[in-house]
Amino acid sequence: MYPPRSQRSSEKKKARRTRNVKVRIVNVMLIVAIGLVGLYYLLNIREQQPAPPADSEVVQQQPPSEEEDKGGDALNQPDEVPAETTGEESNPVDEKPDAESGNAREDAESKTSKNDGKGAAKPATETQSANSGKASSGKADNDKGTPSTSDPSKDVVIHFVGDIQFSGKVADLLEKNGYDYPFAKLGSMFQKDDLTIGNLETPVTHGGTSALDKTYVYKSSPKALQAMAAAGFEAVNLANNHILDQGVEGLVDTLTYLKEYGISHAGAGMNDTEAYEPAYFERKGMKIALLGFSRVVPVASWKAEGNRAGVAEAYDSTRAVKAIQAARKKADLVIVVAHWGEERVSTPNADQTRLGHEFVDAGADLVIGGHPHVLQGLEYYKGKWIAYSTGNFIFSKSTNEETWKTAVFQASCNRDAACSMKVIPYEAALGQAVPMLDDANRLLLEQMAKLSPGIRINTDGVAIPK
Repeated sequence: MYPPRSQRSSEKKKARRTRNVKVRIVNVMLIVAIGLVGLYYLLNIREQQPAPPADSEVVQQQPPSEEEDKGGDALNQPDEVPAETTGEESNPVDEKPDAESGNAREDAESKTSKNDGKGAAKPATETQSANSGKASSGKADNDKGTPSTSDPSKDVVIHFVGDIQFSGKVADLLEKNGYDYPFAKLGSMFQKDDLTIGNLETPVTHGGTSALDKTYVYKSSPKALQAMAAAGFEAVNLANNHILDQGVEGLVDTLTYLKEYGISHAGAGMNDTEAYEPAYFERKGMKIALLGFSRVVPVASWKAEGNRAGVAEAYDSTRAVKAIQAARKKADLVIVVAHWGEERVSTPNADQTRLGHEFVDAGADLVIGGHPHVLQGLEYYKGKWIAYSTGNFIFSKSTNEETWKTAVFQASCNRDAACSMKVIPYEAALGQAVPMLDDANRLLLEQMAKLSPGIRINTDGVAIPK
């Protein structure tokens, strides 16, 4: 017999309750297990997270030492260095000596263009300031005075620097620190451009006979030219008042060493034809002509005339103008480096202005001046740039603080010979060019703007005609 229905119902309810309790226990155990697994996972993930920074401030780079900030010459700097080139004559003798015969010798210059590359030069130390690290695109705040091309990569970028010599106290410094010392803070700026041009204000020779009746007579080691080539220089102007400091022998040696180290030249030669002949270069499909002229010649015998070795002079600009006009017919871009003006005077004189305009009228696209040992302003004349004085670059250090200020002048030119101009401030320390930073950079650009009527120079150093 079956148990009563009420009894069966009670047993079913009891079994159901037991089963529910077991299910709840199992569920609780599962929930606890899942919770423990989740807790373990969270703890493990947290342990793997990187620790937060101890401080929210970023550790700053160690500031440069006083010696480095001064271009590495703080310990070697003399207390006082006599002012350079003081007392030199700025006009040649009126009488012209008879033309010397037998001085024509085989030209030491290679007239062929250099390759577009910078050769096998070893890169210089990358200590260049940010304001001079890359070539300017040539674009200013407006279109005046800038290349019209829409592709700045096709522009030819050319750097110009001022007076260079490796004699006297500079030579002593280089013997101690190495001949690459003058260019150690330039970085690779001159290696990455298309052309770098300086004014070589010294003969490079181990021989020669020192010029008489000159307060300052220079002689530099050939090792310096090797370092110049490695730093990225392709060309120099020789039309100045020091290139014959060691006579014709010193000039011959200079031409020979320039050829040996692959540096082209303009402005001097073994006869007047060579002295007035341009150096030509091919860059990015453009043919560039470089000429050099001097209106500062110590004596008339320094002038290249007939078969007499010497410099291309511009007291009478007729020959210079003809040379520019001839180059204009052959080249896409014509550059003139001029040696002129008065020492330690920050404004161009009437002769500089007259010659600068004559050179542009004859066909020059860029006129770059030197000799005053201080910076002078820019002029934008008939769509062409004239830089009246680039100052010193690698030189001894005088007590005149204005001679310590210099700049790299950067021109970017297109196929139509339209160029932009940028001023990159540097200090001409003893035997070394050092980038100007921060306030020094700003103040020099402001000074250049004041020296350049009708020109605005922005904070990046780009010159803009008003």
